[in-house]
Amino acid sequence: MLNLRQNVAIGIIVAVCLSLMNCSRIAYGVMNAPASVGSFERHANIRYGELPRQSLDVYVPDGASNRPTVVFWYGGIWTKGTKEQYRFVGAALANAGYVAILPDYRLYPTARFPDFVDDGALAVKWAREHASELGGNPRSIFIMGHSAGGHLAATLALDERYLRKVGGDASWIRGWIAVSAPYALEMRVPVLTTIFGAHPSSEWQPIQLVSSRAPPALIVHGLDDNLVHPRDAVAMDEKLSAAGVPVACRLYAGAGHIDIMAALSVPLRFSANTLTDVRQFIDTTTAAPAGSKPDFDAPCTSVKGRKTWGWENPPRPLLTAAQPGLH
Repeated sequence: MLNLRQNVAIGIIVAVCLSLMNCSRIAYGVMNAPASVGSFERHANIRYGELPRQSLDVYVPDGASNRPTVVFWYGGIWTKGTKEQYRFVGAALANAGYVAILPDYRLYPTARFPDFVDDGALAVKWAREHASELGGNPRSIFIMGHSAGGHLAATLALDERYLRKVGGDASWIRGWIAVSAPYALEMRVPVLTTIFGAHPSSEWQPIQLVSSRAPPALIVHGLDDNLVHPRDAVAMDEKLSAAGVPVACRLYAGAGHIDIMAALSVPLRFSANTLTDVRQFIDTTTAAPAGSKPDFDAPCTSVKGRKTWGWENPPRPLLTAAQPGLH
């Protein structure tokens, strides 16, 4: 285990890298360093489909039996990212007692919407079929994602068509967690028009997909997010609540687009309560009696205190490909 001095030193290195956004490889390496140890076993590169990027890694807690299972998708503007870069997420969830599944998925330019959502549905099907043999509970599957991965998780949770394609429905999802996700995605970058433009916005804006059938949700966002405006989180929270869907919301003051995801890494655990909030959501949801709805008392707070970025005009950036590094 790392001592306090080592954690602080590593945290400073990562914080500098993330703030400069020019040494993402170093940041990933530092965040993932502690993920190589823990009370879990990692099974890598398991196929969930026949295509090249249809593989996943599984993190199984020691002695796991009938544990909640979390499928996590990383972000990357639908153009980049690998599951290996997010080993710290799998380790954090497994050390918290959950079976964690991290799939890769097809990316642009090979893929367009909804190819990556179809991949997500296949990964959930795989989790449903194999959870028991890995110590997980196939009836307690949670889906989770950051940024573009959060958009994927939200789309899967709110649009049953994708799970129906693979023989399932909304009942497969016990709950969903989205971190720094664009729920009202707009075509502010040309590549997004290429990726999504062949379909109407009613299919790829998760906020338009909300219905009373949606599973319970945890919405997590940073108030200093300069890529996805936290108004998206507030709007989604209100839309879900109005539909009678149980929803918890956490807005972190002073946190940017990456900070609250990076906080799952041991060296940056001090920077946000992301892991605590995820655990509380999963445990509260699974503890609710069958047929009842979990009760959350955490509506989104005001975004009035949010930092205003000088380049915002109008002040509602939803996604940009101009910023390099982690997304």
